[in-house]
Amino acid sequence: MSRGFATEDDARQALVDHARAMSVTGVDIGKAGALSLRWPRSAAPGMLITPAALGCDQLVIDDIVWMPLAATAPTEGDGRRRLAPQWPLHRDILVARSDVGSVLDAHGPESATLACSSRIQHEGIPAFHYRVAVAGGADIRCGPFARFGTQRLSDGALAALDGRRACLLAHHGLLVAARSPAAALVLAIDVEGLCGLYRRLLALGDPVVLDRSEIDEVVAGLAQEPGPGHGR
Repeated sequence: MSRGFATEDDARQALVDHARAMSVTGVDIGKAGALSLRWPRSAAPGMLITPAALGCDQLVIDDIVWMPLAATAPTEGDGRRRLAPQWPLHRDILVARSDVGSVLDAHGPESATLACSSRIQHEGIPAFHYRVAVAGGADIRCGPFARFGTQRLSDGALAALDGRRACLLAHHGLLVAARSPAAALVLAIDVEGLCGLYRRLLALGDPVVLDRSEIDEVVAGLAQEPGPGHGR
């Protein structure tokens, strides 16, 4: 999953660039989100991840933290910055999903708004638009609330991501699991936009939902298309 970057510095720069883009594109607000990349060192599976509480405009490659996927404590990271508190969530997704190379969590205004809705927490976002299929299935699920850094949050997120590339997390926001930071950002922008459309649609009444056969056909079609927007 580290293919595409000649050196670790190149991989770090990609995380810096796409973390900055999370803020510029409105996918994330403030300093609460994080972006990670699967990056082994020698024989040790590991990840690079953005640090805690550092504005994207201040981020440089030396701020990125590397840690082994076997880590059980933040002190096992080797960066000069404090780890983002949601690092266990990123680690657990990368451990559980061999198809995932990059994890993005964010608190954009649209996704965070819907993630605080009782309706969305229980029903998710249905196939009101064919682009819902970019998340990998017939709906976009919402995982249950748990405090950041807890195993409960990881377990709920992994369940919501089962067979999916994106989900919401209750009272948090958006979570994306993709092949690369570029793919993660493209998908996050797409899902954040869908959340905005669905929020506005709910104000008009109950949405018309595509038949399962119709959305399944779109999901199958997108799976055949290359490109970062489809998690490849």
